[in-house]
Amino acid sequence: MLRHRINLLIIDLVLIALSYFLIISFKGGYIQYLTPTYLYGLSIFASIWIIVSALFKKFFPNNPPQNSVSLHILVINLLIFGIIVISMYGARHLEYSRLVVFGTIALITVLELIVNKLYQLLIQNGNGTYVSPNRKEKILEREEAQLRANQEILIRDISLSAKQLKQDIIKECGELGYEYIDYHADLLDPKNLVISTTTRFNILYQPENYLTGIINLKRVNDIRYVNKFFETVNVKLPAGGKFIGHVETAALRQKRILRKFPPVINWVFFVLDFIIKRILPKFKVTKGLYFFLTRGQNRVFTHAEILGRLYSCGFEVETEGQLNGQYFFNVKKAADPCFPKNPTYGFLVRLPRMGLGGKIIRVYKVRTMHPYAEYLQDYVYKKHDLQEGGKFSNDFRISRLGKIMRALWIDELPMLLNWMRGDLKFVGVRPISEHYFSLYSKEHQERRIKYKPGLVPPYYADLPKTLSEIEASEKAFFDAYEKHPLRTNWRYFWRAIFNIIFKNARSN
Repeated sequence: MLRHRINLLIIDLVLIALSYFLIISFKGGYIQYLTPTYLYGLSIFASIWIIVSALFKKFFPNNPPQNSVSLHILVINLLIFGIIVISMYGARHLEYSRLVVFGTIALITVLELIVNKLYQLLIQNGNGTYVSPNRKEKILEREEAQLRANQEILIRDISLSAKQLKQDIIKECGELGYEYIDYHADLLDPKNLVISTTTRFNILYQPENYLTGIINLKRVNDIRYVNKFFETVNVKLPAGGKFIGHVETAALRQKRILRKFPPVINWVFFVLDFIIKRILPKFKVTKGLYFFLTRGQNRVFTHAEILGRLYSCGFEVETEGQLNGQYFFNVKKAADPCFPKNPTYGFLVRLPRMGLGGKIIRVYKVRTMHPYAEYLQDYVYKKHDLQEGGKFSNDFRISRLGKIMRALWIDELPMLLNWMRGDLKFVGVRPISEHYFSLYSKEHQERRIKYKPGLVPPYYADLPKTLSEIEASEKAFFDAYEKHPLRTNWRYFWRAIFNIIFKNARSN
């Protein structure tokens, strides 16, 4: 609670300074309003503003009625206005400009209302209802205390009525959500744990070798350490064990925000939400700020990222669907978690690829896929198969910006670092993932690892359309290269350049 108040009071100081400079710029001759007399008056003004705002809990009144925080701000600002007017009357000899003072107050008020609405949006719960941070923290503390107290009886008694359980699940994730869960799991089976939690503690202390299914009713968006949570679920389940959950994906979140607010304003809110929730956590220098502001709650995940996290933690999708504005997943344990130490989350990524002698090399690329998407190759292959050129069709793992960067070859530029390091040569078969490598015939696999991969592959010279044609293209390249290495590289390079320039050959 205190942290949120301090955040907004600091923002308020910035708004005071911003409003003052905007008003004096509008009035003209702003140099005369930067004199010691005016700056002294501004400091008094700011002190009164902050002290009164803090005393009367302007931004977080105790138990405010629905949608009354804005009214509370207006009332407190009128009180401050009265104090400022009285102070000005007592300092008439200083001859402060009324336009500057009153204009600054009016502009601050407008900016405060806007910032308050944005702040509410960023800390609202998943149902779109505003919950004050103080109340939210108390609710979470009470919930965790209750769960800890009931640790010994977390396995639900089978005598619990199906009717009551249905009502409780509907409260958590809606009627359609209940129907999805009920269809895929026997809710009265004592070996199916139905739980509503955001902490792995309540999974960690379940009995060993007992549960066959775990259903979590809380949104994944509110789980602080998502991978650790998924890994703990995996450990508690046997092979084939079922895990059911739900999450608000980025696409569903966008629809909700654009539907919730009036036109124009909804896009302003969405852009700000995108910057804070999608951009800040992607960079090391801003990641700490993101978690400081949000505490990891109400996080935003793309469809590809949440699936990638599940697959990296050893799960495999059985069924999935969008219900009640949420993405529901039903997955089974297919393997142990891979515990990635350095998942590719930032702008520049290092992807594992098959190199010379079957050695795994880390290829530098600009990220064009959503985070954790690299774990979904088997999922995408089974669901969408390959399109012409050996790429996956309908590959939802690629972001909109990623498609543009691929079309302009921007994503390939960092591979020059691998060429300089000697991992790649200039002309050669392209470096591919272990999964893609496994799709080739055994004979071609053995031959392929005898050669170092390259920056300019024979694919762009021959433009094959199917996997078998790609394999034949690479075989022809190897045959020619073994006879005349320099001549082959020269010929394939210029054929590739010709196709890229005149036939618009792209990596897709």
